Amino acid sequence: MKGEGVNLVAICLVAALGLSLYVGRMQAAVTLPPEGKQLKRQFYKKMNTCINVEAFVKHQVQLSWAKDKFITAKLLKLLYADCLVNGCDASILLEGPNTEKKAPQNRRLDGFALIDSIKRTVESRCPLVVSCADILNLAVRDALHLAGAPSYPVLLGRRDGVESRAKWVDLPPPSISWEKGVEYFKSKGLDEQDYATLLGAHTMGKAHCSSIYDRLYNWGNTKKPDPSMSNASLEKLRKQCPKVVVPKKDPTVFLTEKNGEQYRFTNNYYSNVLSQDSVLRADQELLYGYNTSQLVLEYAGSFEQLRRQFSLSISRLGGLKVLTGTDGEIRESCRFRNATQLLH
Repeated sequence: MKGEGVNLVAICLVAALGLSLYVGRMQAAVTLPPEGKQLKRQFYKKMNTCINVEAFVKHQVQLSWAKDKFITAKLLKLLYADCLVNGCDASILLEGPNTEKKAPQNRRLDGFALIDSIKRTVESRCPLVVSCADILNLAVRDALHLAGAPSYPVLLGRRDGVESRAKWVDLPPPSISWEKGVEYFKSKGLDEQDYATLLGAHTMGKAHCSSIYDRLYNWGNTKKPDPSMSNASLEKLRKQCPKVVVPKKDPTVFLTEKNGEQYRFTNNYYSNVLSQDSVLRADQELLYGYNTSQLVLEYAGSFEQLRRQFSLSISRLGGLKVLTGTDGEIRESCRFRNATQLLH
């Protein structure tokens, strides 16, 4: 249909949801990145190549989520690691000795088995038609919805990348300042509102104690805890992450304890930021930027506003540096390139 390009779809989505476009002096973007202009709603249905692909993906995600509620956070981390490094081309899924998944920042990524299962299901019905990149974006949407987020439209038509290099991975550390975090997002094509909004995914996550030992025991090499953490959180986290580290063990803590093992999508994360109870310093840092702090206040006070904006920001994330048309390929297996079945 004429006029169903990315910009119009995104703008209509924003208008329909009633999003506020300004926070303080900040003007938030309301369209997908320019590379995503070729993506379309119901792409495979319109091309008559895999009419029921979204139903296939949704069913597999439902089966997985019924057994493991943490799958939502696992898939979100996969999408984040994929899109922010070399664009949303499913290069994070490729196997090989020097691929992105081998980078130190990605050593704990999970969720690959579910993507493999979905791909096998789709291939059995629509061989060499649906990309792994599209499957990942659809799976994230469906897992988020099961966790309490809105079910937003996913624009499709991505193709899979044919390269993946560990040296490309430049994901920021968990203690990054809000200034550097926003700068990083802007360098990838996102903005300040996307940064503050997408960090809200931590409401469903966990962190290893090794990522917060500095906050608990030696912030800035002072041999003291991070002064931005509340005393209550410090005491609780020190019990969960004792100073004496047991070899080969690295316990985990919930990023939002109120949600616990239910891994629900809520705005409790932002309430933690306001009360200085964030587990990660990167999360607590949102309180120190003017615009990011205003967003924290907005989302802590309105879960519906968070749900609406999250739909747009994650759609923008999913549109970064996508491959379309004849670029890339449609992999038969998400773990390997078609030509060689091995990435050197």
